[in-house]
Amino acid sequence: MKICVAQTRSIKGDIQSNIDNHKKLIDLAVFNGADTVIFPELSITGYEPELSKELATNQDDSRFDDFQMIADTKQITIGVGVPTKNNIGICISMILFQPHKARQTYSKKYLHPDEEEFFIGGQSSTGLISNKTNIALAICYELSVLEHSENAFKSGAEFYIASVVKSVNQVDKAIERLSDIATKYSMTVLMSNCVGQSGGMECGGRTSIWNNKGLLVGQLDDTNEGVIIIDTDTQELI
Repeated sequence: MKICVAQTRSIKGDIQSNIDNHKKLIDLAVFNGADTVIFPELSITGYEPELSKELATNQDDSRFDDFQMIADTKQITIGVGVPTKNNIGICISMILFQPHKARQTYSKKYLHPDEEEFFIGGQSSTGLISNKTNIALAICYELSVLEHSENAFKSGAEFYIASVVKSVNQVDKAIERLSDIATKYSMTVLMSNCVGQSGGMECGGRTSIWNNKGLLVGQLDDTNEGVIIIDTDTQELI
């Protein structure tokens, strides 16, 4: 299996432009043989809590049909960050598009206190991709919650992918934490972060991958968009 994490520069609230940009990075992932690609937290809208009510949608939004078409034709699983709405409120979610399968939504369960004014927590404590049950998803703050990674490990996850928005000042702490998770649970760990302005902060990039021995095997810079891919069989970058 070849897992990819993408690093994006989202345009505030511009869903269509961000979709178009995602498609370019997906093409790059496909070209390099990836069969899964995961984007940062709220990558489709940018991390903009104050705009969440007007930007929130759901997995059946027709604007996302191209992602499903790409998943079907290229045999790749795609995870994009989107605010989603239900009868109770708005969630920070990842919509998953898998080849010839119904779309799946994983919503962040553990919220940072600053987010509680705008969002509600999801119901699932561990986001396991349905046809890849050894891959667990975490959305940003969840990686800081010990119970989350522990539940992922107990659920049989061998790969832990954190979709985040971490600022220049926050990213070092996230990197340290994810390295610890890789070492403690012998899991391959990946982090997808963004660059540029989002949520009123400068994002720190440095999208990273650790092998199942906890060693950092690859990292992007703090400025540019791009992708990074690991071959899970060899534990080496592509």
